[in-house]
Amino acid sequence: MRLTRLSSGLLVATDTVPGARSVAAGVWVGVGSRDEAGPEAGVSHLLEHVVFKGTQRRTAQEISRTVDRHGGDLNAYTTKEFTAFHGRMPLSGQELLLDLLSDIVTRPLLAEPDVVSERQVVLEELAMDDDSPEDVAHRALARSVFDAHALGRDTAGERATIASLGPDALGAFYRRWYATRCAVVTVAGPIDHDMVVAQVEAAFTMLPVGGATPARRAPEPLGDDGVEVHLDDSEQVHLAWGWRGLSRTDPDHEALDVVNHVLGGGLSSRLFDEIRERRGLAYSVYSGAASFVDSGMVTVYAGTMPEHADEVIELVDRELGALRRDGISDEELEVAVGYLTGSYELGLDDTGARMARLGDALVTVGEVIPVDEQIRRWRAVDHEAVRRVLDRVFGAPRRLVAVGPVRGSMGA
Repeated sequence: MRLTRLSSGLLVATDTVPGARSVAAGVWVGVGSRDEAGPEAGVSHLLEHVVFKGTQRRTAQEISRTVDRHGGDLNAYTTKEFTAFHGRMPLSGQELLLDLLSDIVTRPLLAEPDVVSERQVVLEELAMDDDSPEDVAHRALARSVFDAHALGRDTAGERATIASLGPDALGAFYRRWYATRCAVVTVAGPIDHDMVVAQVEAAFTMLPVGGATPARRAPEPLGDDGVEVHLDDSEQVHLAWGWRGLSRTDPDHEALDVVNHVLGGGLSSRLFDEIRERRGLAYSVYSGAASFVDSGMVTVYAGTMPEHADEVIELVDRELGALRRDGISDEELEVAVGYLTGSYELGLDDTGARMARLGDALVTVGEVIPVDEQIRRWRAVDHEAVRRVLDRVFGAPRRLVAVGPVRGSMGA
């Protein structure tokens, strides 16, 4: 990996991949849904949609046809802490890919008809999510785990705020945050760093100089345990547990990766083995860990028929209790570390993954952990670190959300 900060303040990062036949590039803007004021919730995500509708140099159709003509792809996504615009092309399209990315990021029209049409698309997206009880459970869980903090908001926003957003609101948000000191450009492939720097410098002359990443307020500690029930006529009860997790830079981050894999992060995990394989009480059961610059969230999910919901809750509690009481076995530690390091190394074969690895890290915490160092950190996790994480995360308050035809004690 090589880094160069241009005189404008824009950071350029490259990862050279000899022998690859593709080049991947991305523009990472360090603002996301947690940085929005309440009345503009969802503006980052809507803006991400609208920039593809046309620029000062290309129509939306011209953008699409240019990408298709070269067999490439161009896309974007919004998270709680950044917005990413990214694409891939054959190596011969390297300069064109950077030009396309710079076009949509630095010259969007944000025309009213485009805002109106994409606003409706986002409202349809929210309606689609509302038809998925699993999504409803996860959204409700995030709100509960983070209380009134912006990290608990859905990245796509709320219907009422989305419906009120027009070109002026998008333009104001764009001008506030889309600037050189709030962005990173990353490129991976069989490339020359100096050539990429020259191409980026030429392509991004329209990006305003200056800016800074948003100042952020960390969430307050979570209060007591809590349970929410959302009645729905779905076929299953969708159960989601949540705890505050660890930040991206927490020294125990890798130990949490191990704990998550053992609990519900893989086919050999305890929850998958006990609830699905042994008892057949769920098709989908898993755990996950999300990290932010100053906080995090650990989740467990299971979807089960109403008559089995109380039993699944009991089983999850039992597995969590056993984990905290006994820790994990030597074999579980070995399997988890092997999975984490192996899947990480396999992902490095893809230029898109290598490009995204740089952007994700640089736009949030400002540094990239070298590959060998990351692997060393996972391999250094021991039973003491695992027990420390189990106490820090699962010894703290938790929230439980149930969505569906809830029966028994929860539905009383």
